[in-house]
Amino acid sequence: MLAGAAGYIQGVSSLNLPAAPAKRGRKSSSGSSLSPAAINAAAASFATLTSKLDYLPATDIEKVRQAYKFADEAHLGQIRASGEPYVTHPIAVAAQCAEWKLDAQALMAALLHDALEDCGVTKIELIERFGSPVAELVDGLTKLERLHFATREENQAESFRKMLLAMARDVRVILIKLADRSHNMRTLANVARDKWARISSETLDIYAPIAHRLGLNQVYRELQDLAFTYLYPWRNAILSKAVEKARSRRRDLINKVQRELEAAFAAANMNLRIAGREKSVFSIYRKMHQKHLSFAQVTDIYGFRLIVPTLTDCYTALGTLHQLYKPVPGRFKDHIAIAKLNGYQSLHTTLVGPSGVNIEFQLRTESMHLVAESGVAAHWLYKAKNPDAVASERLGNQWLQSLLDIQRETGDAAEFWDHVKVDLFPDAVYVFTPKSQILSLPRGATVVDFAYAIHSNVGDRTMAARINGEQAPLRTELKNGDVVEVITAPMSSPNPAWLSFVRTGRARSKIRHHLKTLAHAESEDFGKRLLAQALRGEGIAKFPDDEAAYQGVWERLLRFTGNKNRAELLIDIGLGKRIATIVAKRLVSLLAEETGERPDPLLLTRERFTAHESIAQGIVTLDGSENASVQYSLCCRPIPGDAIVGYLGRGEGLVVHTRECPIASKLLQKDSERFIDVDWADDPVRPFESEIVVEVVNGKGVLARIAAALAAAEADITHIDMGQEGAQEALDLHFIVAVRDRVHLDLALRNLRRTLSVTRANRV
Repeated sequence: MLAGAAGYIQGVSSLNLPAAPAKRGRKSSSGSSLSPAAINAAAASFATLTSKLDYLPATDIEKVRQAYKFADEAHLGQIRASGEPYVTHPIAVAAQCAEWKLDAQALMAALLHDALEDCGVTKIELIERFGSPVAELVDGLTKLERLHFATREENQAESFRKMLLAMARDVRVILIKLADRSHNMRTLANVARDKWARISSETLDIYAPIAHRLGLNQVYRELQDLAFTYLYPWRNAILSKAVEKARSRRRDLINKVQRELEAAFAAANMNLRIAGREKSVFSIYRKMHQKHLSFAQVTDIYGFRLIVPTLTDCYTALGTLHQLYKPVPGRFKDHIAIAKLNGYQSLHTTLVGPSGVNIEFQLRTESMHLVAESGVAAHWLYKAKNPDAVASERLGNQWLQSLLDIQRETGDAAEFWDHVKVDLFPDAVYVFTPKSQILSLPRGATVVDFAYAIHSNVGDRTMAARINGEQAPLRTELKNGDVVEVITAPMSSPNPAWLSFVRTGRARSKIRHHLKTLAHAESEDFGKRLLAQALRGEGIAKFPDDEAAYQGVWERLLRFTGNKNRAELLIDIGLGKRIATIVAKRLVSLLAEETGERPDPLLLTRERFTAHESIAQGIVTLDGSENASVQYSLCCRPIPGDAIVGYLGRGEGLVVHTRECPIASKLLQKDSERFIDVDWADDPVRPFESEIVVEVVNGKGVLARIAAALAAAEADITHIDMGQEGAQEALDLHFIVAVRDRVHLDLALRNLRRTLSVTRANRV
């Protein structure tokens, strides 16, 4: 069926400046004037919703009616900013949900969505009246206003986390929320002007991207345009007028293209529907802003959609189009073969139309068009049209599942929201696995993002990668069509540096979770070593493990410290949040009370009075394998062979200083109970960094000779600082070098002192 495109020109509406609500009564169809009270009563009646519920059985309509009665009573006496009864808002939200053909439970939740928050209704009441599923939907939509948070941002982040997690479990939550936000934005003119910017910014930053992510393009465009209207009213007004003028100028061109399309497809005996598409005002503004274009340079304001019966017809119609007009090279996209992340499918092609004007065409089937406009809501639209049809339930499922994955690995609401925001603008690239499976990733995604998209275990064990058969760094940004092969190793683990370049929220949350878990495991082990050492200092040789005999001891100790379990207590000790000696003294007294175990006088004497001898076993030995639980201070950079001390920083774990370090001396004076005895292991497992300063006579090849001298001593250069002195005759060069111990460092310094042009070389 061929339908006229001229109708689309008349049907496109432009947004104007928000106007004040009308104060006078409207006229009925018969011409008589209605009072504001009568208008409000009509808007607040269930009849305004009834006409949209014809797809539901009578029993479900009655359930929705009961929810309406409950909401009407709950909101009795409440008035919106426009002067209308408050219940008109839930009715409008439910009407939007009915447009998507949502089920009765969702419509009931839409009518009740403000009852918990504004009317003092409890969740228990809703469960008793309407059942648990409806109550859960309403609860998922309710903000956390009753809890107290330090900041508005913290409250907002926690509320969004609650809503998004409810959405991940049941997508109807976000559909109701988007319908709620849409109606609030349509009536924002009635709200105090000082709230416009905050509400509009929130809509642009959060709700519009979520709508886009879930394929709800109609809602996405409307929310963007409404938010733009209230955020930038003058820019919106000017652009709307420009679009209106352009529309009238292009009318003849559009009609000519319409006639030529009809003739071409009639000759090809093709059955299709032609519809127009106009770029939204906000989309035009964003393109002008991002690409620094004038309005005249935006060439894709108008376009056509061709809706055809079958998938094959999409490609047949494309051939007919390319015979009619010449295609613009590089402007063809096949989103049917490779669908977008939100399920969108269409063929896009830009052609040179009459008068040399570029016109974009989109070709799709009716089912693709339904998904393109309604996204995840297409699932219920399918059901309403054909109850036996296979619904497109996978739409958005991948992203919704990733929300649950991120939540499991994120404790903080603000951190959760940071991860989610990363995924809200999925300008995608499409890459292939070596077995030709297609993966969609956000633009800018790297090899590490690809690895985590396959599986978290693959991401955690990633060691190297090949892109299109060639070795590539892990931080390489992927491009469309890349074939990516990830190389893993059992001993490999996530690197904190990955956080600086990963793009997806899933990869970011997995890396952080792994690092946090690793740090906790190391801190727990280190805390156990510190507590065991402190117990030896109190005369207890055997550490009381979680055996039945010590269960009562640990329970009483945890009540004393306030920790949930033994692991948490040991982590706190390892991170320096608790002093091991204080915990040990309490533990010794509990052991005496519960089990009768007393300190060994011989061990007590040996630990306290011979700690300086080599037989003392209370000292913590360090070999460089401690990772996150031990930090080697950057102020003095201790290396094996230095006399060292250990400081238990609050939340930092053990910080190691040299005994001569002035910072350690200051800490010792004011915080001496946090210092513990530490010493080097006989065989450190890695090199340690030390800072040296080399004074040189400036000249050609000086730096090369110094580097050669250090290489000859097998000392690695990790950093060079040449200062800001410029080309002077003599200057100081600062190096950070990795060495095994003091003997190795002395060898490197001797090599430097024998080097031509070096006048002095010392450790800092």
